[in-house]
Amino acid sequence: MFSISLFQPVRTHTRARSRPEKLIHRFLELLRPALGRGGFGIAVTEFLAFGLKQAYACLFGGLLLGYILLTRYVYPEDALLSRYDFLFLCALGTQIIMIATRLETLDEARIILIFHVVGTVMEIFKTSAGSWIYPEDSLLRLGGVPLFTGFMYASVGSYLARVARVFDFTYSGYPPRWTTWLFALAIYVNFFSHHFIVDLRICLFGVLFLLFGRTQVHYTVFRYRHRMPLVLGFFLVALFIWIAENIGTFARAWQYPGQSDGWTVVSFAKLNAWVLLMIVSFVLVTLVNRPKKEVAADLE
Repeated sequence: MFSISLFQPVRTHTRARSRPEKLIHRFLELLRPALGRGGFGIAVTEFLAFGLKQAYACLFGGLLLGYILLTRYVYPEDALLSRYDFLFLCALGTQIIMIATRLETLDEARIILIFHVVGTVMEIFKTSAGSWIYPEDSLLRLGGVPLFTGFMYASVGSYLARVARVFDFTYSGYPPRWTTWLFALAIYVNFFSHHFIVDLRICLFGVLFLLFGRTQVHYTVFRYRHRMPLVLGFFLVALFIWIAENIGTFARAWQYPGQSDGWTVVSFAKLNAWVLLMIVSFVLVTLVNRPKKEVAADLE
């Protein structure tokens, strides 16, 4: 999860689990003598480690966004295979390659499957309600929803699962898990029900701070352990998803009603929906990867 260190970092030992992580650590170990072992060198090393590991965690989502943007300009309009169907095959192929090369674990693949189902159901409803549209034709679709869209939701789940593993997330002040399940269910239902009854979004944000207001996420970047408020992490990740959404609509992967006459920046108010969707995504990941409790001794 994208995060900034708000507290004094504590030195710890980090073990690289996957080949990309080992390569990152090896690169940083080679770089350390040039940067020095003082405060500046430590800060730069931690910053580079954070950026490289985030890039690895975002790999699937970044590739999918790259496919969307690239096909907006270079994909032939008269191709036998529609652009949306091509994107589906690209995403599926990338998924298979990542599993085969162990860039993605089977647990992360299971999470992606869950996100496909949850995201596609919501997409079918939202497009039928006119919240947004997919303006291009495709063969592989359910109703008005091209099948590649499931991978867009899955990329969020893929990121959350991988970033928790790469940064060794643990938590303090975490609420009882059953309360988070009910909260995520209430958010998901509200995405549908607000079309028919009052929107409970304000109440849901109140519950967010009530449940997670005391929760801290602890994470290791390279040589040091850090912590930050989990709620802040939700908002920061949602901000980057909003930026990705602007790239996606700019590339005409989908359109909101106000963009029918030309692209405009997606309203910043949309950020609150992404925060709530982030919470649903986060809780779905915890169904497969149970949150680990931070051990106080690690911070001494």
